[in-house]
Amino acid sequence: MSQAALRGLFVPNLVPLDEQGRINEPELRRYVDWLIDRGVHGLYPNGSTGEFVRFTPEERRRIVEIVADQVGGRVPILAGAAEANVRETLRACEHYASLGVRAVAIVSPFYYRLSPEAVYAYFKEIADHAPVDVTLYNIPMFASPIDVPTVRRLAEECPRVVGIKDSSGDLPHMMRMIQAVRPLRPEFSFLTGWEAALVPMLLVGCDGGTNATTGIVPEVMRKMYDLTVSGQYDQAMQLQYKVLKLFDAMVYTADFPEGFRAALSLRGFRTGAGRQPLSPKQQMELGTLRETLRRLLTEEGFTEEKLEEVPQADSDLPAGQVDRIVQEVMAQLQRRGLLP
Repeated sequence: MSQAALRGLFVPNLVPLDEQGRINEPELRRYVDWLIDRGVHGLYPNGSTGEFVRFTPEERRRIVEIVADQVGGRVPILAGAAEANVRETLRACEHYASLGVRAVAIVSPFYYRLSPEAVYAYFKEIADHAPVDVTLYNIPMFASPIDVPTVRRLAEECPRVVGIKDSSGDLPHMMRMIQAVRPLRPEFSFLTGWEAALVPMLLVGCDGGTNATTGIVPEVMRKMYDLTVSGQYDQAMQLQYKVLKLFDAMVYTADFPEGFRAALSLRGFRTGAGRQPLSPKQQMELGTLRETLRRLLTEEGFTEEKLEEVPQADSDLPAGQVDRIVQEVMAQLQRRGLLP
């Protein structure tokens, strides 16, 4: 029996961590409920925002188990199933299929830069043996790109390949994919991973998005989506420009996805420190970013809630380290003649 096409906003959710850097299951479950209550169309565990490469295969499976259990069938799940090779990817597909996910998202082979023919062969092998529908994941900044002929070829030959998530942010590329595939597979889903252009992407024929910002302001992103699909383009673009300002602050002023983790803590979640260690300088910059995000969330009307950041365990600098950094900065300013 055919299933409904993937449409709407799927959240590549962050994973809250506890003081020991372990998955904070109660907080993750609370986060899932919060997202669904605010209108997201689906969940996308083990995406780039979820830092899937920084978890073990066992942890990745556990994350999907927790999300699937908490969702309880309320919304579809697009589970990230990207592993380092075909065999492990298929094992992940089998496990996620047993949990009832709607489909899996599989990133193109990474580390080795492969030719289009090799990318085709990789996905063809997975699609021919996976017990669950497959969504291609094109993120050319991190993995071998999936070109338009390859997308068309896989869509034509593999019924299990039901869509593509494209995070290139390349509008003409998305248009070319839609033009090449939709006449062959009208139900094939096109999802954009670049919220900076979500409204334009929807206007050219995208079915939805998998956007990190949806995990921070889900109510705003859902409103923007609804305005677009209902033809209220002027209002949708007003929100698009507001979201662009927030997105730029989160993605360009800290190493991804630390800006999003900081913003989520402002929405009342105990996110914990990420798995990637931060230098003292980075931690100070994150403190500044939090204040910027707090102001943006308030000034741009993203939330009516009083924004109070939940204290984050192990997020403060060790005693005395702030003083040392301040002294170093002051000394540099004096050497440059900027201080007496």
